[in-house]
Formats: sequence, C-alpha cells, structure tokens
Amino acid sequence: CYGDHRLAMTLAIAGLIASGQTTIQGTECIADSFPGFQECLLTLTEGAAL
Repeated sequence: CYGDHRLAMTLAIAGLIASGQTTIQGTECIADSFPGFQECLLTLTEGAAL
C-alpha cells in the first residue's frame, strides 16, 4: 500500500465485496491513523455472509 494508511483501509473495505480471496500487504501503516481498524472491521462484519 506504499505506506499510505488511507489506501490500505480503502483496499480492506473493497476486499470485502471482491470475489475470491483478497490479500493486502503492508497494512502496518493503518496504525498511523486508526490503530483499532482491523478489530473494528471484524466486529462490523461478524456474522455477515461475505
């Protein structure tokens, strides 16, 4: 994600509706602006048919 936390978060959300498996590398940069992003995303999608 070239170290861009905004791009990493956008790709993570887009990956929810993409067909197949989505892998995003370099997501450590998300902690710059939203340290709890992964946990929040997991909570929001819990029980959803993705």
